[in-house]
Amino acid sequence: MSAPLVRPRQNRMIAGVCAGLARRFGISRTTMRVLFLLSCLLPGPQFLLYLALWILLPSEGDGKQSDW
Repeated sequence: MSAPLVRPRQNRMIAGVCAGLARRFGISRTTMRVLFLLSCLLPGPQFLLYLALWILLPSEGDGKQSDW
């Protein structure tokens, strides 16, 4: 079973989008971050996509009750 697509609370650099995508697809956070930075060299809406994912992806633990 694959990991849910959420922004983790740990190991974030900016908003946790790359870390969440990396966890979801089973690759390292560093690889995902490098791929994103390299994609920024190409024309396209990469920053808009990042902002949209920042807004749309839930942060890990949101909407869940604590185990206490």
